[in-house]
Amino acid sequence: MRCLIPWTFALALPFASCAKLGIGLGKTEPPKMDTPFGHSGVPPQLRGRSQDTPVTTTATATSHQGVEFTPEEDIVFTDPDNPEGSLPELSSILTAPNKKRGPWEQSETIAKQRAAREGKPLLIWFTDSARSPMCKALDQELLSTPDFEHWASEKLIRLKIDANAQVDDPDLSLGEKETRLVDVKNYVETMKKRYKVLGQPYLILLNPSGEVVDRYRGFKRGQADYYWGRIKHGEAASSTSYAAWRAGLEKKGYREWSDRRNRKIFARMTGYSNGRITLIEPDGTR
Repeated sequence: MRCLIPWTFALALPFASCAKLGIGLGKTEPPKMDTPFGHSGVPPQLRGRSQDTPVTTTATATSHQGVEFTPEEDIVFTDPDNPEGSLPELSSILTAPNKKRGPWEQSETIAKQRAAREGKPLLIWFTDSARSPMCKALDQELLSTPDFEHWASEKLIRLKIDANAQVDDPDLSLGEKETRLVDVKNYVETMKKRYKVLGQPYLILLNPSGEVVDRYRGFKRGQADYYWGRIKHGEAASSTSYAAWRAGLEKKGYREWSDRRNRKIFARMTGYSNGRITLIEPDGTR
């Protein structure tokens, strides 16, 4: 009998442990979670919904074809369980110096991207800075004045298409500069055909969705105030139209998002999975 007692305790201990852990002894309640968002730990508004479908508008869908709003190298995904944690992928981006750019963009793609993102009208200026006296007069009397610069920096995105554009990149060889110059001239001609521009100076105002608001042909000396008044009127009309368009999309779930570099995007979230948030812009770009 004395020999059986140790074996009895040895056999009883595993069953006691199993009973404590609830293994193989019937149904047990799952352990309680401390998170207020349930077992997944993901807020309801960040959970994917398969029934979501992209919302597009006719105007924006046609205006931004071929525009890449978010380069792949700029996308960094956070850890949903530690959203405030450091992101090694961002170190090179955040420490890189910002490229200096003038008040006038040189690329239609970048200019349209900024207009759509910032909700501002796009003013396109077709000019010939070397051979047109009226282009020089418009620049001196209005477009390069401090008052216009201050107003336009807040109200507009600006794009300059110069028929006399030069290539001054010191890193390019002579042959590369000649090739680039040919590309620039072809780009200018393509833009003039696209917007049906005959002669310079010629300005076109587009709303953020890419529709033409107004056209401003030619210039006469001494009429800078009148010319500016027309541009202001077009900007006001565009802003009113954009506000109504945006309010309609906000009712469908669109809102403004921003990242750590304070870059903004007006989009709707369509899903969340494995740390990835999927956003869709009004033109269908994800």
